[in-house]
Amino acid sequence: MKTELVIDHIVNWLKEYATNAKVNGFVVGVSGGIDSAVTSTLCAKTGLPVLCLEMPIHQAKSHVSRALNHIKWLENNYTNVSMQSVNLTPVFDSLFNELPKVANEEDRLMSLANTRARLRMTSLYYFAALNGYLVAGTGNKVEDFGVGFYTKYGDGGVDLSPIADLLKTEVYALAKTMGVNQEILDAQPTDGLWGDDRTDEDQIGASYPELEWAMQMAEQDKKTSDFEGRQKEVFEIYKRYNTANKHKMEPIPVCTIPKNLK
Repeated sequence: MKTELVIDHIVNWLKEYATNAKVNGFVVGVSGGIDSAVTSTLCAKTGLPVLCLEMPIHQAKSHVSRALNHIKWLENNYTNVSMQSVNLTPVFDSLFNELPKVANEEDRLMSLANTRARLRMTSLYYFAALNGYLVAGTGNKVEDFGVGFYTKYGDGGVDLSPIADLLKTEVYALAKTMGVNQEILDAQPTDGLWGDDRTDEDQIGASYPELEWAMQMAEQDKKTSDFEGRQKEVFEIYKRYNTANKHKMEPIPVCTIPKNLK
């Protein structure tokens, strides 16, 4: 990959889109992970105003410190970057206390994890509306179009997606070229929605390089029977997530009314 040219291409695309949309800049949720670090840096490179939001909800201290260190690095290197901290923990706790208990605690935990992402999306759009900004998405290609590893109307609720055509390994390549902090490069990818140290790999059962391989195999119309051992296991994981999360990755179905009924 021609990393520097890809960076220039994305930055120009962001700038052109914002200009054509007649908006003032971008707002990005910064989590302390690689995807939000790269997205916020790309936005900063446009020269347009960029507001970085740090929105903890019972967040691990390491996530918070990485996010704050990254934002500080951006502010030191780009005069168009500002930041806002919004502590969503009391908001989440208040909602949690009002929600009825359910029989299946595992379903409740998953629903609450997604609720965290949706509270953050609401906050991003609050500030976007105040400032006339676009919400820049932080999803990569494997997450957005492979396994659907994001929250519908949470981190999937954005105005534009600058890195959604990049594989995770390609996102790391951009990060290294742009000088993103080493602690972010070294951190294990995590969605940060559970209040503990579980990683994306813990949840999915496969690493991003493995998922990238499986995505490539699926694009070549390979079948599970074509593989054995770990490759077969990874391909099955990929296909399971891809199938289960189609509703996120495809347009919302619209019931079309026949003309003779109107």
